[in-house]
Amino acid sequence: MGCGTCSTGKPGGCKSNGSCGTGSCNRMNVYDWLKNLPFADSDGGCKVVEVSFKQGSRKDFFRNVTLQEFEKGELVTLEGVSGFDVGEVSLTGELVRLQMKKKGVNEMNPDMKKIIRRSTERDIELYTQQKSREPEALMRSRAISRQLNLDMKLSEVEFQADGRKATFFYTADDRVDFRELIKIFASEFKVKVEMRQIGIRQDAGKVGGIGSCGRELCCSTWLTDFKSVTTTAARYQNLSINQTKLSGQCGRLKCCLNYELDTYLDALQGFPNNADTLQTTKGNASLIKKDIFKNLMWYMLPDSSMQYPLTIARVKEIIRLNAKGERADDLQPVDLTSNKQKEEIPAHVELVGQISLNTLERNSKKRKDKEREMKGGERKNEPQQQRRSEQQPPNKGQQLKGEKKPQQQQRAPEGKQPPSKPKSLNSNNSQQQLPKNKPPKPRRANSGGNNQQQMPPQQPQQKQRPPQQRPQNPQLPPSSEGENIY
Repeated sequence: MGCGTCSTGKPGGCKSNGSCGTGSCNRMNVYDWLKNLPFADSDGGCKVVEVSFKQGSRKDFFRNVTLQEFEKGELVTLEGVSGFDVGEVSLTGELVRLQMKKKGVNEMNPDMKKIIRRSTERDIELYTQQKSREPEALMRSRAISRQLNLDMKLSEVEFQADGRKATFFYTADDRVDFRELIKIFASEFKVKVEMRQIGIRQDAGKVGGIGSCGRELCCSTWLTDFKSVTTTAARYQNLSINQTKLSGQCGRLKCCLNYELDTYLDALQGFPNNADTLQTTKGNASLIKKDIFKNLMWYMLPDSSMQYPLTIARVKEIIRLNAKGERADDLQPVDLTSNKQKEEIPAHVELVGQISLNTLERNSKKRKDKEREMKGGERKNEPQQQRRSEQQPPNKGQQLKGEKKPQQQQRAPEGKQPPSKPKSLNSNNSQQQLPKNKPPKPRRANSGGNNQQQMPPQQPQQKQRPPQQRPQNPQLPPSSEGENIY
């Protein structure tokens, strides 16, 4: 799995090919925190080097009998089975002794393999060629095992750098007789075959992945010893027994269920034993769960679906009453709602504080009301003559289609002759010729609209003329054509 600073993944960073020390590319990586510390006796340092294969999938210890000093990330040529192999240095110095002590390896073991030299270009070329054979060999070996109807799963194939040996890692629930399989593999790949069985958790560590917590799997980064995990660990931690949520990518229970188990067991020592059932006057209360963080025990009555939290002291008191043959009148549960603090809305909000939407809406409404009042005051202060001119309809050529006619209030009552236009207005409009044998329209707005429709060539010239105003004498009585105007 490539990290953000390595060239094995998509992002290209330090170009160290998995030895950057972040623990992402090189699985089971260990940070050498003793690297930069000076030592008085340099000759008495550890001469054993930890070497990893297939990016930490497998690690082993080799003795450095050369006079060279190797750094983390360098490729070295090692002793192999009737040949040589190439590996990557993962740890050097005094920290190797701690790792050997943890894994039970004797530093003075005479059978420990040795480092031959620093890898040459020829060694690296052979190593690359053999690594390119591994994917095809894995697919072919799986097909052969299916043909032989063997109940096993081949998870990984590792070739030696010189191509003389191949190690096949497999998982199986029962014992598998693969003697015939080894003969076929030896004739198919022309190598010495070694079959090595691993567990389901180790197989998941070789594959790698991301867990439900969002981090890399523990078995592929740092976890080496796998302890048995049971559902009892989930019950102690008040977890629901759900196989889907409690199972990891290997199909077994998650190893992290054991991480906090000791803490829960220590905290549960303060809780009373034999408190699964409490006898009350309302019935027997059954224990639902134990809360080690609040030191509460939750009970449920038979005729109710509510859960009642009780303190440890109250539970012990009820147990003493039951031992005397008495029943408790009431459970006296703890009121958890009264301890919650209510959120108070501050009267004054600072500039760096939170501003609610209601405050913004209220301010916006006040601003709109103020603007509406200012517009109304300006309209009242306008001169009366200007407002009348605004109420006058536009000229004949300027009136738009679809607008309402503003002079509908001067319509004459029924039984009377409609008012005629003043002479001054008729003289100004004398240039417009009405159609023959048709009486003039009684209303100016309608006549203007009709003249506009009947005289399309003169319409653009009329639009260019300035608007005409009526005589501002409101006392002139309406008169028809031929009558005198008083």
